Amino acid sequence: MAIGFAITSTEGQYNGKITSFVVLSCMMASMGGVIFGYDIGISGGVTSMEPFLKKFFPEVYTRMKEDTKISNYCKFDSQLLTLFTSSLYIAGLITSFFASLVTTAFGRKPSILAGGAAFLAGAALGGAAVNIYMLIFGRVLLGIGVGFANQAVPLYLSEMAPPKYRGAINNSFQFSVGIGALAANLINYGTQKIKGSWGWRISLAMAAVPASVLSLGALFLPETPNSLIQCSSNHEKVKKMLQRVRGTDDVQAELDDLIKANDVSKTIKNPYMNIIQRKYRPQFVMSIAIPFFQQVTGINVIAFYAPILFRTMGLGISAALLSAIVTGVVGIGTTFLSMLIVDKVGRRFLLIMGGSIMFVSQLTVGGIMAAKLGDHDGLNKGYAFLVLVLICIYVAGFGVSWGPLGWLIPSEIFPLEIRSAGQSISVAVNFLFTFVVGQTFLSMLCHFKSGIFFFFGGWVATMTVFVFLLLPETKNLPIEQMDRIWKEHWFWKKFVRNNKELIGKIDGA
Repeated sequence: MAIGFAITSTEGQYNGKITSFVVLSCMMASMGGVIFGYDIGISGGVTSMEPFLKKFFPEVYTRMKEDTKISNYCKFDSQLLTLFTSSLYIAGLITSFFASLVTTAFGRKPSILAGGAAFLAGAALGGAAVNIYMLIFGRVLLGIGVGFANQAVPLYLSEMAPPKYRGAINNSFQFSVGIGALAANLINYGTQKIKGSWGWRISLAMAAVPASVLSLGALFLPETPNSLIQCSSNHEKVKKMLQRVRGTDDVQAELDDLIKANDVSKTIKNPYMNIIQRKYRPQFVMSIAIPFFQQVTGINVIAFYAPILFRTMGLGISAALLSAIVTGVVGIGTTFLSMLIVDKVGRRFLLIMGGSIMFVSQLTVGGIMAAKLGDHDGLNKGYAFLVLVLICIYVAGFGVSWGPLGWLIPSEIFPLEIRSAGQSISVAVNFLFTFVVGQTFLSMLCHFKSGIFFFFGGWVATMTVFVFLLLPETKNLPIEQMDRIWKEHWFWKKFVRNNKELIGKIDGA
């Protein structure tokens, strides 16, 4: 059943339509983004709740309530507290490499199913935790779940999507992350008002809801044609799936490209060794640079610690959690906008525009906090509101650019023979620097104070220049034909063009 957006075979495109089959499959797979977003939102909220701090982190609670000499910037500085947040990402980092093997050998669907099941177990353990060990182990299980989901879901979305609308469909992953984070912030806002000091348990345990949906839904997900051809030699089966996915019988051109890509992938014995070859240099660099830059935008300063950051400015717990909800709504709205325009205006434009917005807003927030927030007094309401507005502008810049595109670009640039390995490297780098930022932020806030915003602003300026110079446009190009953009790029062409191509170009000149 077709929804109606036709795709012709001109300009490298394949025949097909956006079908309801694809839409429903991708909506279900995107629940992997919801569990990721829910965890990001929930951890920052519960770590600002006094009953939670009093039970698991009494030193932080005492410092916050009774120590009048300590700086506003240092009240939450605790390596154990940040370990609660960041332990998930170390587990996810390690898991992503195992997930790569599962995704290649058995398909995208089993990885998504494993991710949902592990996250479900982690949610149960976190909600029932009676000591710090149960709490941390629950976070590790959540990390395993997110490791599998983040490795498989972006690949699934990019492979199922028609090339012309791949950006919009893949951006639904980040949109789902935003929905999960907003849901977590709303739940935190409600549970912190519960009398009896157990509201945080509901916040942690409610992660089981999206995890259950993902686990059950994954049982009914179809495999992508790309995955089927990797795991089976039955080309007729792949063709039938392509016809169902594209909503047309005329899929021979796409099938031929898949067969050709699969034949090449079969010659690769160790994709992790092959991805470092010279001919894959641009993809390898992007698999590291894109997720690294996504994390050093400083977004997780907001995502993990928005309530703590707002409490640092002198807001109460309710006001701090409400402010986090506001930024979450802005993030979802701008990510949805990105879904609508990414395949029209392109990836490069959004990254450069978003980077410029983030850079200006971060410098302004840093300037206000440097001038108006001392070590012991809070911001007055006027400046606190202005900072909230500027942070919303920053979140808007991220939501339209580096948020969704940080997942989209790595999922669409790799040839089939190194695709799973490339995605696992990208996810691992993402988790590694999420861990580094998460583990060091509270300490950096204590030592850098308002300078933390200038620090991340400098990285935003760097990544914007990187995109301008080194990232080619990838919109509307089929994944299996993506190698052409590197051969035409002013810098990368010297790595990916082989001698025969260069000689042919010279002879034809």
